[in-house]
Amino acid sequence: MSNAEKVLYTAKTHTSGGRDGASRSDDGRLDVRLSSPGSSGDGTNPEQLFATGWSACFIGAIGLAAGQQKVELPADLAVDAEVDLRNRDGSYFLQARLNVSLPGIEHGVARKLVDTAHENCPYSKATRGNIDVTINLV
Repeated sequence: MSNAEKVLYTAKTHTSGGRDGASRSDDGRLDVRLSSPGSSGDGTNPEQLFATGWSACFIGAIGLAAGQQKVELPADLAVDAEVDLRNRDGSYFLQARLNVSLPGIEHGVARKLVDTAHENCPYSKATRGNIDVTINLV
């Protein structure tokens, strides 16, 4: 780690039981039951948690891009994230779509904002080259 680089935050969780277990953060703010996607279990699943984290982070990255580009964002900016759990020949993998709503923003400006956000969002960086990702303006 360089002198200019620093850790801003470390998320810590304890998970037991896998997809049919539970997960809790060290500060107690997150305490969820888990269940497999499509099951009758009453918990959330890792794909939903990933979609939630990515969409929230992506909105933050859009905000940073808007500040740099001097664009005022609408109050009803939203990202609907879709994360697919896929299987091909017994191998599991993910693919994702981020459906971004920027009402009142001209299409070209909106596209530049989401492209910049996708370049800078930590979740987008972590998935780049690893999963198929589509960013849609809706």
